[in-house]
Amino acid sequence: MHTAKIHPTAIIDASAELDSSVEVGAYTVIGPQVKIDAGTRVASHVAINGPTTIGKNNQIFQYSSLGEAPQDKKYKGEPTLLEIGDNNTIREFCTFNRGTVQDKGTTKIGNDNWIMAYVHIAHDCQVGNHTILANNSSLAGHVDMHDYAILGGFTLVHQFCKIGSHVITAVGSVVFKDIPPYVTAAGYDAKPHGINAEGLKRRGFSPESILQIKRAYKALYRKGLTLEEAKVELEAMLSKTPEIGLLTDFLNVSTRGIVR
Repeated sequence: MHTAKIHPTAIIDASAELDSSVEVGAYTVIGPQVKIDAGTRVASHVAINGPTTIGKNNQIFQYSSLGEAPQDKKYKGEPTLLEIGDNNTIREFCTFNRGTVQDKGTTKIGNDNWIMAYVHIAHDCQVGNHTILANNSSLAGHVDMHDYAILGGFTLVHQFCKIGSHVITAVGSVVFKDIPPYVTAAGYDAKPHGINAEGLKRRGFSPESILQIKRAYKALYRKGLTLEEAKVELEAMLSKTPEIGLLTDFLNVSTRGIVR
């Protein structure tokens, strides 16, 4: 276990499973039922508790706490999980908690995410791929954050909210309702402010697709339609712009209502 890649001051439980290529820095503590796959680097002064699985090629910076018990008064020590995928950057002082048996039982973070300093991801959150959480943004329990979403610094997301794909929030936003895909949101509480057009350009969306997404936004927010009427109009746009399917699918599973 104590190879040249593991600092001699690190404390690693005998039952932890670390690939031989994993690097562990000074004074890091890795508890039982932790699995870390190839190429992951854990810096100094990190605490990882299990059951937790961490995939390949992650960069975990100093002073983070991963896999600790959920901050939920209902938690009674059940063996819930934290799962982290591949190629994530997890900066200083991040805190990710395990799930609860009252929900999914697992807090899950996907692949290729950029998670900046002081981010908190609470129990049962489901974070997709290619997301960015800027400094001090926080997800309360049971939040779903979809692919390519970006949270500005100090964004706070209320429990059970859903953040759609390609969403971006402004600094200091407070989110109490679901944010549909493609939407830019800002404020306390967060309100829609158009679509994330610049983000879509950077991800290779065509000018025509972006134009159609703008039209979908107008149907949802600018025409004075009820949500059900807007859904009908969006369904009619699907044949011309398949990307609208992200919107219609999201609206069909939204449970807290959407930002308006």
